[in-house]
Amino acid sequence: MPQSSSDSATVPAAVRAYLATKELVLTGELPAGHLLSEGDIAERLGMSRTPVREAFLRLQAEELLHLIPKRGAVVAPVAPGEADDVLDAREAIETAAVRRLVRGVNTGASLSEAAAGLRAIVRRQHEHAASDDLVAFADADEAFHRAIVAAGGNALTTRFYATLADRQRRMSIHALGPNRGHVEVVLREHSALADAVAEGDADGFAELLRSHLDGTHRPERGSRR
Repeated sequence: MPQSSSDSATVPAAVRAYLATKELVLTGELPAGHLLSEGDIAERLGMSRTPVREAFLRLQAEELLHLIPKRGAVVAPVAPGEADDVLDAREAIETAAVRRLVRGVNTGASLSEAAAGLRAIVRRQHEHAASDDLVAFADADEAFHRAIVAAGGNALTTRFYATLADRQRRMSIHALGPNRGHVEVVLREHSALADAVAEGDADGFAELLRSHLDGTHRPERGSRR
């Protein structure tokens, strides 16, 4: 979300450079393999190179950039192995959250409340799809799946799942950008997942989730189902 001028004035330049560059990478405006320089970003943001250098170091630590001495940085691709790791973690955590929700173990929401929250996010996704706003759609996609985990009421897995947010957004944009037609499929599948939650069908949810993740991010595997 863009910051107001008054807000940005209070944010250190290195943080602004970090957030702005990270957003460019996550949204795909700077695609994998793109070479960028400190000067490019500094000029874009109207600041010196020093805070941009700090931002690049931080993004390298997060494995979003590869620094090249005296040249700048290259946007790192999403490694195939990393993508599978993220998807496996998501499937395990979201499935466990719904099973916990169905059992009613230390959860903060009922099945109907959780499903209503999910359906509200799906409605937002329909709006973003109608305006062809892929970035907002991907943000809402991450929010949808995060809401599933939060409904389970496990504070430990909720905190861990939050660390996957950036990777989820980037993977969603990468998967849906070249194939906008799949957006409608995602909407239907999200609605089906919400229905499974409402019905307390944990086994059905698990099967739907696996098919959903495979179809969106592992199309070669999904096509064999």
